[in-house]
Amino acid sequence: MPGVSPDKTIDALYALTDCECSISPNTCVISGNKPSFMGVSDILRHSVDNTVMLLKTELEIRKKELQEEWHMATLERIFIEERIYRDIEECESWEEVITTIDRGLKPFRNRLLRDVTRDDIIQLTEIRIKRISKYDSAKAGEHIKEIEVELEEVGNHLRNLIPYTINYFKQIKKKYGKGRERKTEIRNFDTIQVAKVVADNAKLYANYKEGFIGTGLKKDEYVCDCSDIDDILVIRKDGGYLITKVAEKVFVGNDIIYAQVFVKNDERTIYNIVYQDGKDGPCYVKRCAITGLTRDKEYNLTQGTPGSRIMYLSANPNGEAEVIKVHHKPKPKLKKLVFEFDFGQLSIRGRSSMGNILTRNAVQKISLKEKGLSTLGGRKLWFDDAVMRLNVDGRGTFLGEFGPEDKLLVITKSGFFRVSNTDLANHFEDNILIIEKFRPDKVFSAVYWDAEQKFYYVKRFTIEESEKPLCFINESPDSKLVSITEVEYPRFEIQFGGRHKARESEIIEVAEFIGVKSYKAKGKRLTSFMVENITEIEPVVKKETQATSSEDISIEESRKKTDSGDPAQMKLEL
Repeated sequence: MPGVSPDKTIDALYALTDCECSISPNTCVISGNKPSFMGVSDILRHSVDNTVMLLKTELEIRKKELQEEWHMATLERIFIEERIYRDIEECESWEEVITTIDRGLKPFRNRLLRDVTRDDIIQLTEIRIKRISKYDSAKAGEHIKEIEVELEEVGNHLRNLIPYTINYFKQIKKKYGKGRERKTEIRNFDTIQVAKVVADNAKLYANYKEGFIGTGLKKDEYVCDCSDIDDILVIRKDGGYLITKVAEKVFVGNDIIYAQVFVKNDERTIYNIVYQDGKDGPCYVKRCAITGLTRDKEYNLTQGTPGSRIMYLSANPNGEAEVIKVHHKPKPKLKKLVFEFDFGQLSIRGRSSMGNILTRNAVQKISLKEKGLSTLGGRKLWFDDAVMRLNVDGRGTFLGEFGPEDKLLVITKSGFFRVSNTDLANHFEDNILIIEKFRPDKVFSAVYWDAEQKFYYVKRFTIEESEKPLCFINESPDSKLVSITEVEYPRFEIQFGGRHKARESEIIEVAEFIGVKSYKAKGKRLTSFMVENITEIEPVVKKETQATSSEDISIEESRKKTDSGDPAQMKLEL
């Protein structure tokens, strides 16, 4: 659907279609020539046990083959080196030849794995004179040693059959996996609520005076886009309110003053209300959230006194508190006809609370003087790297408090960055290196390998706001990010390798080595020598006010806290 986020579409596929479905198979297999019902685990266990048995049989067959090969190679070596073939020159019959060879081999039988058979002797007689004359004893000895090495390896596999089987399964993927890579990805999915991912495929209209709402009232006033499974919150002028399911046309009561899609358990949308208690009673003011309600049940925002009416109502998605101007009806001895009231003075209470008295005098009208700011503070966000999603439930790495205008910076291990909003429906890359609150003035220092130039470069840059991923290293596929840090005065230690291995390690003070430039800049070459490793080390110069906020904790940093105790360091090994 045009204008719908792809992330929301993915979630909708899982929530509303058979894209993901649970299967409980009742599998019937033949086991022991009988039908047997097994679960997936039992079938897998049976198959693996069968594989272990087959691999053991193959190893035992190979062991026998090697033993036989070793036996014949040794027998041939004895036959030729001990010149037994000369003893048969004067033999006059075939049986005499067999007997003579057998007798000649007897002194050497302790060097063999088994007794010499008639077939062995016959095989020796088939050796050609040309082969005997060119026999290389050293080469034959090497061949026997190679057989002994393989025999030892096969024996080791038989003694460690389970690890051998595990490696066998791994080799299957390595041997046959090329060109058959997975086209999909394996990832956990968070709990998906249908109401949050369903597409807005309908339009809601309302007849405010007569009290009708619905998707079929196209001649009346347009309210908002909605889906056919949404609930609608309706507030009337008499203070009554209810939620009802979207329908083509439904009567909800006369004098509607507010109608909107209802979000269950939404504690950040705050309603600022001024109502008159009864026909001639005082005016009360209150602030509240409307969270869980029973569908089609009547509620009231006033005290329920007959003749009560709402004189002012505003819905604020982030708890904004505006300033209103109250106009009294003129009467004798009333000096103050107009006064201002700031909703920020009120605390947020339950929807059934009475509220505070705004004025006891009759009110002619109430108008908005100026819009206010949020009184709720920022929304606390966490990032769960198991599902690559944001949440407000405290799962994963704490990212900080985010206001309506705040955004997220995402830096990946492949050398890309982008700036994202804080919508909880967003999906994130699985190779994230840093995710934190975006600050345009923050300077990053990065070391990377330029695959085109075949050298390491260092650069300092600030992030430009962009929803599209931007590459800050060389875009060659073989280029790679080595290290990135947001420390103000970073230092990198270069350890040399190859033909320059004897060269003493070099320390680079990045702030002195290169200035801050655009993310598009190539940077400055670190060294012309061959490099073994580059690591970030503790900075010598520190800014006095420098402190690592809990808002700036990246995924990579949080993992290193336990090991190094230094959340400011982020490293990638070469």
